[in-house]
Amino acid sequence: MKIKIAPSILSADFSCLDRQINKVESAGADMLHIDVMDGHFVPNITIGPVVVKYIRRVTKLPLDVHLMIENPEKFIDDFVQAGGDMITVHIEAINAKRYMLYAKRLKSKGIKVGISLNPATPLSKIKPLLDIVDFVLVMSVNPGFSGQAFIPEVLPKIKELRSIFGGDISVDGGVNDKVAGSIIKAGANILAAGSYIFGAMNTKLAIERIRNAE
Repeated sequence: MKIKIAPSILSADFSCLDRQINKVESAGADMLHIDVMDGHFVPNITIGPVVVKYIRRVTKLPLDVHLMIENPEKFIDDFVQAGGDMITVHIEAINAKRYMLYAKRLKSKGIKVGISLNPATPLSKIKPLLDIVDFVLVMSVNPGFSGQAFIPEVLPKIKELRSIFGGDISVDGGVNDKVAGSIIKAGANILAAGSYIFGAMNTKLAIERIRNAE
């Protein structure tokens, strides 16, 4: 599967967000990873649909909106209307049966749907949803803040997931050129990286180092 790189805008400089987005797009990014946090599900607050709406205006890249929020079903439609192409919801924040209803409806509109799970959450929690989701997002840090170190204990989880799931597997948290090779070997094909990409002197080189890591 093609290895796709998703710069996480949580690590971007929001005083010049449009230029930061254009920079990673020109450098070869495949999509943008947008972390939405509410201060309840995770101990941080980031952005809402209004910011996603303006991001949509400055890039043609697919927008993966990662909802790290309580009661995500109340806001899914808002983020779709704002321009989200991919909607990721945490299994810890939604009932599986209700998620299936939302997933079917979003897929009928051409929106890709994903389910995410935290490092401590077992794969058994999402197995009933694997037939309907387009991708799974495996968190490799405890969500809430950028710049955390990658948790290597998630690698067996990624490997097991790949053995039973043929769709895209995304990994988010602590991704850099040092750990990317292990992540890819385990079976993931979408790597979300924030500080490593946005903090790099050479953005294109940073993206290629992750994409081609061994």
